[in-house]
Amino acid sequence: MAEKILVVGGGGREHAIIKALKKSPDCGEIWCAPGNGGISYDAKCKNIKSTDVDTMVGFAVEEKFDYVVVAQDDPLALGMVDALAAVGIPAFGPDKAAARIEASKVFSKDLMKKYGIPTAKYEAFDDPAKVMDYIRAEGKYPVVIKADGLALGKGVLICENEQQAAEGVKEIMLDKKFGASGNHVVVEEFLTGPEVSVLSFTDGKVVKPMVSSMDHKRANDHDTGLNTGGMGTIAPNPYYTPEVAAECMEKIFLPTIKAMNAEGCPFKGCLYFGLMLTPDGPKVIEYNCRFGDPETQVVLPLLEGDLLHIMQACTNGTLENEEVKFSDGAAACVILASGGYPVAYEKGKPITGLVDGQLPGEENVTVYHSGTAITEDGTLVTAGGRVLGVTATGPRLTNALSHAYEAAEKISFEKLHKRSDIGLRALKALAEKE
Repeated sequence: MAEKILVVGGGGREHAIIKALKKSPDCGEIWCAPGNGGISYDAKCKNIKSTDVDTMVGFAVEEKFDYVVVAQDDPLALGMVDALAAVGIPAFGPDKAAARIEASKVFSKDLMKKYGIPTAKYEAFDDPAKVMDYIRAEGKYPVVIKADGLALGKGVLICENEQQAAEGVKEIMLDKKFGASGNHVVVEEFLTGPEVSVLSFTDGKVVKPMVSSMDHKRANDHDTGLNTGGMGTIAPNPYYTPEVAAECMEKIFLPTIKAMNAEGCPFKGCLYFGLMLTPDGPKVIEYNCRFGDPETQVVLPLLEGDLLHIMQACTNGTLENEEVKFSDGAAACVILASGGYPVAYEKGKPITGLVDGQLPGEENVTVYHSGTAITEDGTLVTAGGRVLGVTATGPRLTNALSHAYEAAEKISFEKLHKRSDIGLRALKALAEKE
């Protein structure tokens, strides 16, 4: 029975989810809202803001969708899954209570403290003066200051000394640079070690992790420049060995699911674990209540199972019976961004090299559209900071990386910016292993 599906969101992550869903024999008509220019080659797009819960639910009822995938953090935090359930439409993603694991840093840190899940030492505050008293008393730098709420992945400051900390507190709590999400802050010890992202499927009972990945957050080569939503990713992450994976399952993944059940807010959907492999073992840096972007663009191309069936098993509580298998190969994604991102950048630059949004004649390469639009005369143009994600798969990371970069060379637009060192750290780690 072909199912009619709606994916909520409009970036590279949603494009990757749509491409993977379309491989399922049970996937019928597929829509995306709001979607973007490049996504419109793969799905019908409807321009509804992903945060407009009422309009989105009304549209889902009107179009009689069989299943909805809520892929973005904001609508999850606003309770879109709850609102869909209220009108009898099953959806992939956590309900509002469970989405707090990402939407509130204070909730997630308190959860970890209460249930003994390894994370950085922290305290939460709502009084700016007390923040500085605590930081001075701890006297350890660098120190991390985080805005409590959702700040598009940018509300985190790493302060090297007391002066920077005081400026950071002023920026978040007094100048409200991140709006109301800065009313409360979390002050955390600074952890060191390799970072690993692990996305996992869960139905609130079992956890089935996806292949691990490594994100590259800084705008420029050698991890310099400003923090971004992510400039590229590779999978699998070489630091995430089978031994580390077993330890994470025992000390972090299952305890988190149990903790959420104990708190009366079981988590169903995609739970993303941002981990730091410290000298004292793996610790949680952050949870996300949804697929990561751009991690999804390297993880899903390696999935061998049926994504639609897996997602529905998470919703229905039958994940135990569903096979979640990934190929033994590797994947690499290079983000092509607009010059000036993540600060100011121009939009509307024509993109050349693509036919119907993809690279013709390329095998094992997919172009995921993060920020593109199609003009009235049919021209594909840039429409965001991150424009495209060029993903290649291969038997080994070296093949995947060289292929992704070769493919990226065939695409151009004015002021295109990309990093030239995606995956180098991972290759170095692999070389050290051998």
